[in-house]
Order: sequence, then structure tokens, then C-alpha cells
Amino acid sequence: MFDICAQLAQEFQCGVKEVGNVVKLIDEGCTIPFIARYRKEMHGCMDDQLLRGISERLDYLRRLQERRDEVSASLQTLEKLTPQLRQALDKALTLAEIEDIYRPYKPKRRTRAAIAKEKGLEPLAQRIWAQKERSGSLEEWASGYVNPDRDVSDIGQALSGAKDIIAEYISDEAEVRRQLRQFVQERALFKSTGTGTERDAGVYGMYGDYQEGVKTIPAHRILAMNRGEKEKALKVALAWDDERALQQIVRLVVRPGSAAAAFVGDAARDAYSRLIAPAIEREVRSQLTEKANAQAIKMFALNLKPLLLQPPVKGKVILGFDPAYRTGCKLAVIAPTGKVLDTAVIYPTPPHNETQKAKSVLKELIAKHHIEVIAVGNGTASKESEIFIADLLKEVSGAAYAMVNEAGASVYSASKLAAEEFPQYDVSLRSAVSIARRLQDPLAELVKIDPKSIGVGQYQHDVPAAQLD
Repeated sequence: MFDICAQLAQEFQCGVKEVGNVVKLIDEGCTIPFIARYRKEMHGCMDDQLLRGISERLDYLRRLQERRDEVSASLQTLEKLTPQLRQALDKALTLAEIEDIYRPYKPKRRTRAAIAKEKGLEPLAQRIWAQKERSGSLEEWASGYVNPDRDVSDIGQALSGAKDIIAEYISDEAEVRRQLRQFVQERALFKSTGTGTERDAGVYGMYGDYQEGVKTIPAHRILAMNRGEKEKALKVALAWDDERALQQIVRLVVRPGSAAAAFVGDAARDAYSRLIAPAIEREVRSQLTEKANAQAIKMFALNLKPLLLQPPVKGKVILGFDPAYRTGCKLAVIAPTGKVLDTAVIYPTPPHNETQKAKSVLKELIAKHHIEVIAVGNGTASKESEIFIADLLKEVSGAAYAMVNEAGASVYSASKLAAEEFPQYDVSLRSAVSIARRLQDPLAELVKIDPKSIGVGQYQHDVPAAQLD
């Protein structure tokens, strides 16, 4: 029987008793901070990071045990649960291993192999698959299975059906999949090519012809490529040396010197190209995406924490400056209470370059509302806008500026909440208000953004966040 506490103790190099106490506290509903601070005598002074790691791994191992029990029950019902299978299930430490063990017995859709079995060709396939005979002709073996009534009109059809069955046998071999999975994880390349769309040449331009090792590719690039694939700007796939991968499979399933060796080798090639390789590629990509999402969430949390804990700028009149090119820079003046006092649109950036007119508008607003701080968004045209503001403040005393992270501002400005809060303003001016309020009180403003509306990968992307915002 699989012992979760013993496995956790081994993985985290802790005492089984202490791990058992931690598991018991978690099951009682205690939080990690509570356990770390107030139950030190029960866990031997583990720190919060170790406790959190144990908690996360505990969840996985329990899901693993649940699936192990389901598979065991299914095999028991099918009367296929041998002591060897039970031992293999108990030793499995990943869901993939359990699925590989279960695969040969799992109810399948009507495959080519299933059709061949319906034609009565499985005994022939089993004889060939056994590879015990050193001599003999496969055509002679297959001749006894020719049966027009079962849609096996000649020897060629009999051998073709047998090959389909053997290909499925090879695909269901847990060791074959384990070794190929390991090979792909170690040696495959994560590749992307452009589709020739407009976004391919723009945001995803650097990925138009890109490849990097699966073992070393960082999380943000995986997410960027996945996003490009979803938007049909990129074609993404894993690539590896098919011949070397196939050689590994052939070594596992072919017995040299057997009369059926060449036939089984052909079946292995068919199994590899048609069944195993596509499945392993999907599986590895899914694992990479899952890990990339977890890494992105972790980085998002690291970036968001100082942003949310940034000291608020209290008691000052702030001007929110949302930079842009063609549509102009949007301005919003807010009072120390967050109330909107005034709005405007100016065009100091290309292609308009109405610098002097824009300065006049800003000077008038600064004088009228006694503006003390200008909050400049860090999105598109932010560099030109910063240069413009810095030049303006040389002519105006008593004011300063600060750059503000505007990621998600457009998500908020187009939300139902923003429409209810500012029905009189269009989405562009709402963004300027949000930028100003982010400097005034970051936490109060950022909590308005629906986390489902903005991907965490946006904060960890080779492309500036504003281009995806």
C-alpha cells in the first residue's frame, strides 16, 4: 500500500512523524501561516516554504492515489489485476506512469486494431509478437487466417491486420512510452514558424522562425508561442530526431534473429509515427504549459506584491496621462479623494506633434487644479510622452511626474464596473483615470481588474505588456 506520509518525508527529507503532523493539521483546516507560526512543536520548525511545498505535493499525491484506486478497481472488475500490476501501480509516482500501466486494459474506441481483432486476427498477431520462432514464413502463418466471410480476402490483408494489432501492443507498452517521453524531454526542440498573418509580423515577429530546447526553454516563451498558436499567428510543434527515437523503441520490442523481427520492426515504425509520437508530443506540451503557467503565476505574484504594497500618494491632486500616438494622449485630473475634476486630450506625439498646443493645455490644467504629480502610463508612446512631460516641467514649478504600470488599464476601462463608475466617459478617458488612481492608491485601483480578463503571462512576455493590453 502506498504510504503518502512516508513518500513526503523521503522527498522533503523530513521525519515521517513531523510530516504526519503537518498532514493532520492541513486536514483539520489549518492554514500554512498558522502552522508555521503556532504549531512549531508539531512540525520541527519547518519554514513556510517547506510547509507550502508539502501541502502542494500532498494534493498531487492524493489525486495520484485516487486515480490509482480507480485504475485498481477497474482492473479488478476486468479480472486483470495481477500481483505484478498491483506492485507496479503502488510504485508509480506520477499520473503518467499510472496511465501507461492502465493503457493496455483501458476500454478503447473502435481502432484499426480493434477491427482486426473482430476479424479473428489476434492469434496471428500474438504468434508474430512472441517472436519465438527462428525460422518460418509469415505468409504460411497468415494463410490459415484468410477468410472472405470475415473480410480477410488474402494473406496481405491478414498480415496488415496483424500489424495493426502489434502496433497497438507496442503503443500500450509502458516502458516504450516512458523511454520516449524521457527522450523527448531531454532532446526535443520547441519550434515555431509564422503563418504569414499580420500579427506574425508584429507582436510575434521574433517567433516567426524560432526554436529552443525543451529542457531549457523559459516559461514566458512557451506561453508566448502558445498564445501565438491560439491566435493562428504561429504554428508550434516539438521536433526531435525520429530515427534515434525509433531505434530506442526497436531495441525494446524487436528480438534479433527471430523470423518475425523485420515484421515487428515495421509495426514499431507504424506505432511510432501513428500512435506514440503524436500522443507523447501532446503530453509533453501539456506538461510544459502547465509548468509555464505555474511559473508565470509565481512571477506574477512576485511582481504584483510590491505593486500592491506601493505606498499610496495621499493628499495630492494627480493628473493621469495615458500615452498614445494617432488617437492622442488622454488626460484625467483627480482630486485627493479620487474624484475626477477634469479631462482632456492632447497630441504631443507623432504623427501630430502638436507639442506647443499640448503644453498650453497642460499648463492650464496644472494652474487651474494645482496639480502636484503627473502619473504617466508605461504603455505605447510612453517614452515620447515622458520626454514631453520632462520638458514641460522645466517650465512649470511645483509639479513632478512618475511612471505607472498601466497593464490591465484597458481591461478595466472596458469593464462593466468602469462603465457604471464613469458612464459619461469613453474607455480612453477611463484608462487615464485608472492610471492616476493607481499612483494615488494602487491596491484600491488594481483590485477592480477581473483576474480572468487578463492573462498572467502578459506580465512575463518578451513583447511589451501594453501591446497585448
